[in-house]
Amino acid sequence: MMGWTQIVLGGLVIIASISSLFRFYSAGFFMRNEDICYHFYGLKNIDMGFDLQALSDRVGEVLNKMESLQDKLEGVVQQMEKDKGDLSRSNISKLEYKRFLEDEVIKPLYEAHISLRLIRLPKPEGLRNTTMKEEPLINTFVVEEIRKYITPKDNRLGKVNIYGTDRIYNTIGHVCVLLKKELEEYMDYDIGSFCKDDWNVAQKLMINGCDPLPRRRCLARASKLYQKPYPINESLWKLPDGRNVRWAKYQCRNFECLSSKNPKRGYSKCTGCFEMEKERLKWVGNLSLPIDFRVTDVLAIKPGEIRIGLDYGVGTGSFAARMREQNVTIISTALNLGAPFNEMIALRGLLPLYVTLNQRLPFFDNTMDLIHTTGFLDGWIDLQLMDFILFDWDRILRPGGLLWVDRFFCNRKDLDDYMYMFLQFRYKKHKWAIAPKSKDEVFLSALLEKPPRSL
Repeated sequence: MMGWTQIVLGGLVIIASISSLFRFYSAGFFMRNEDICYHFYGLKNIDMGFDLQALSDRVGEVLNKMESLQDKLEGVVQQMEKDKGDLSRSNISKLEYKRFLEDEVIKPLYEAHISLRLIRLPKPEGLRNTTMKEEPLINTFVVEEIRKYITPKDNRLGKVNIYGTDRIYNTIGHVCVLLKKELEEYMDYDIGSFCKDDWNVAQKLMINGCDPLPRRRCLARASKLYQKPYPINESLWKLPDGRNVRWAKYQCRNFECLSSKNPKRGYSKCTGCFEMEKERLKWVGNLSLPIDFRVTDVLAIKPGEIRIGLDYGVGTGSFAARMREQNVTIISTALNLGAPFNEMIALRGLLPLYVTLNQRLPFFDNTMDLIHTTGFLDGWIDLQLMDFILFDWDRILRPGGLLWVDRFFCNRKDLDDYMYMFLQFRYKKHKWAIAPKSKDEVFLSALLEKPPRSL
């Protein structure tokens, strides 16, 4: 009995010992020193979500700035030493000395100081989660305005806002990281002062996918000679006053230069679209080709139902002007591709929408009566990209709304592919016409009606 008792007690001691060892292991006492700290203080994931490489790059940029400033100052001091015995050189004035200090010393020092202060280290995020986080992209950029822009803005008083969130994230396209130099040039300005005349930099960013652009806190420039626009009963078909446009970034310096007769006008699309006598003949009168539809014929298909719409193409707003005469409001998409298309549309008293192919249209579902497209979506466009665009058009076009494809052209061998793209939505055909454009190209025009779709 004594033997069995000792065996049982020994087994219990072994079990208790194993249990104690397991508890010590679970508590972290067999970990390395730093792992014990991680175990008890919850800091093991301190670098999760934090871009250490970006932080290193930002510190490196600041050090490079300081090194460059030091080299510049040393070079100036050495030059002053060389010139000390040269009596022929006149001393610099106080104004020049002040400007040198402001531009070459104080400003670089201030920028380096701000850059150091803005380097973000990870901070605890939330009350129930001790994982260290950093907001995305913060340490990717150096310019202070970009960092301020993309830093999320907490709601005042800690309340949830009207959108149901506790903070607002200002957005920029992910491609902006690849266009860091251009974006920092765009956001490098003095707050409250006039912006640089850099709309072309902004448009380059947009076209290359850095879209939407960040808002800015500088004042947009306008023409110094800006004149009062013409009244609406005159402006629709009258060439605007050229003094109302900033021409610095164009090859032309006035509207007359943009004539189709000028081979160096600076743009290629929409030939003659700045010539009002030619534009006034479109979509009216005796049209020679079956691919040309009259505005009145299109509106007669849905009498009284077409009130608002979108013109998606390249032009100066002539389609919107023609529709305005029929009491239909049209928004015209436009980019300034070599000429002031946006200014031209606005000066005619019409609505320009400055938007690229990259961007989802800023309209809610089922809201447009009409979408018209011409001169922009042609046979150059990738089929998958076109698919995304057409689905976006379908989204905003209301049931019973009209899609007017106006003079779409492509290679004859690609026609079947593009026809499928337009027909896949099973819209009702009101008009459908194909005509030759050249030996290898064809035109396609169509008027299609979006069907009602049951849930």
